[in-house]
Amino acid sequence: MLKNIVRCSLFLILAASLQAQMLDAVRPDSGKIGSVLRIRGNDLGKAKIDSVYLSDQTLDMMVKVLNQTDNLIEFRIPPSVKPGKFQLVLKTAGKEPRILEQPFFIKVDESGEAGEVAAGSK
Repeated sequence: MLKNIVRCSLFLILAASLQAQMLDAVRPDSGKIGSVLRIRGNDLGKAKIDSVYLSDQTLDMMVKVLNQTDNLIEFRIPPSVKPGKFQLVLKTAGKEPRILEQPFFIKVDESGEAGEVAAGSK
């Protein structure tokens, strides 16, 4: 009986530690090269998330994170990205980082002026 209680407790602790980062929204959900997008959710701070990628399922491109808090990551669409649809991928921080493919996609539009540029980049 005691062994079952210990096993159950260990399982609950492990399950809580493996809780995936939860995304609520990506705004805007499209942009041009240089556009700034914002991911909202929970457990997104630097202690939990090491880096953010855009993936077309063949190539993962790291994005430049401009601002990162526990419930927000702000990033810029990099110049190396071609127009198309990309999935958001998060890499966790820590000794054993994990790659978390997210159920959020963004659309990168044809080149031109970016829809929104961060204040410090002009």
